[in-house]
Amino acid sequence: MIPAPSGLSIRPAVDTDIDALFEICLRTAADGTDGSALFSDPRLPGYIWSVPYARFEPDFAFVLADGARAIGYVIGTPDTEAFDRRLAADWWPDIRAKVAGMVPTRPRDAMALSRIASPEASEPWLLAEYPAHMHINILPDAQSSGWGKRMIETELAALKAHGVAGVHLGVSPANDRAKGFYRHIGFEDISRDGHVLFGMKFRT
Repeated sequence: MIPAPSGLSIRPAVDTDIDALFEICLRTAADGTDGSALFSDPRLPGYIWSVPYARFEPDFAFVLADGARAIGYVIGTPDTEAFDRRLAADWWPDIRAKVAGMVPTRPRDAMALSRIASPEASEPWLLAEYPAHMHINILPDAQSSGWGKRMIETELAALKAHGVAGVHLGVSPANDRAKGFYRHIGFEDISRDGHVLFGMKFRT
């Protein structure tokens, strides 16, 4: 755990954080701002971008905690290909059953349902140099406070200790603030084929 004078701390995610992971993912789903109006089921973003990491990669799932309450998370996997295979076998079938028959009525329902039905596979060129990937989100009230950098450092340390060659993450094309942030902390813009991507290679 990494404490600070503010009273916030970074700690490993636990099972009781799952509801918070759903909430944080929803409330940051509009390019870092509240996406509650974009999804008819508030759990749709979390099914894709947060909860499966806590379930299947607990050693690489951390939360920013205000007391007992999680207000941010950083999550990842050291092996994207293996993680995708695990989700195909043990996660997506159950989630598809949960959303079966759901009719899109909000702006991003169709996108989320499409991601659940047919998850995107990462390109071989990307995984060859950046086999790990990660996500970070912090509730809007706690953004721009320096904690994002600390959280990413926590995740990078865990991935480096695991021996991975590099890590990548995706960014919404409209999120210019996030792009600047990742450049500032040492990620390289590796965008290609219409996808906004940032990567970092680990050097020994």
